Amino acid sequence: MNLLLFGAPGTGKGTQSAFFISHYKLFHISTGDLFRKALREKTPLGLKAQSYMDRGELVPDSVVIALIEQVLVDVKSRNGFILDGFPRTLAQAESLDSLLNNMGLKLDKVLYLNVPEEILIERIVGRRVAEKSGYVYHIKFNPPEKEGICDKSGEKLIHRNDDKEGVVTQRLKAYKEQTAPLIEYYREKNILFELDGCGSPKKVFSRIQSLM
Repeated sequence: MNLLLFGAPGTGKGTQSAFFISHYKLFHISTGDLFRKALREKTPLGLKAQSYMDRGELVPDSVVIALIEQVLVDVKSRNGFILDGFPRTLAQAESLDSLLNNMGLKLDKVLYLNVPEEILIERIVGRRVAEKSGYVYHIKFNPPEKEGICDKSGEKLIHRNDDKEGVVTQRLKAYKEQTAPLIEYYREKNILFELDGCGSPKKVFSRIQSLM
């Protein structure tokens, strides 16, 4: 089972991906995680990607595709995969189709999480992250026991540059202009399934499971 989890920034794609990994044992491919890992390791691709992410801009296709292509090599030995954060443009979607076809793979379902913009902004701006361990909190919906400190790792929580309000506004604008057209692209392929992304993560996952 090969899936694409699709939606605007803040729709909960990462959270839902974690449920999928646990429940269905899928191989998780997150461009955000790949970029941050590449940045921590100070690779040329990582540094290049971060310069765009910090400005709220979409990372160029050439950078994204180079990272994704490296990861897809491992997919055939897994129980399927779930893509999170890629593709983000029609050109990327077409490149992904070509890559998968060449590897004898295909997308089985595209799950589109639909959430109103005002809710997205509240979700993203309030997010705080433990940079090393990757644990995620929210100042309103999921605060740590001690303000600013991760409950599990004890490290200081950060407010990522791409989660700050001005950048978030630019990220959502870029999504509308460049990523939203993928809704029709995958609908025409008859593999798009639109879901209400509001409510608790478990409720959203329950809606997704009804389609599996």
